Amino acid sequence: MTNAIAVALVILILALFAADQLWLHWDLPLLVARSMDGFIEHVSFWR
Repeated sequence: MTNAIAVALVILILALFAADQLWLHWDLPLLVARSMDGFIEHVSFWR
């Protein structure tokens, strides 16, 4: 992954979170946190 692609991905993710905060009201940070919690529980099971 080049630096340009990494920067573009970061900008897209930040734009999505900003759009969610301003217009969409999907509670994306909470959804991401819950998904990450489930993933951590899944990974810790296989440890």
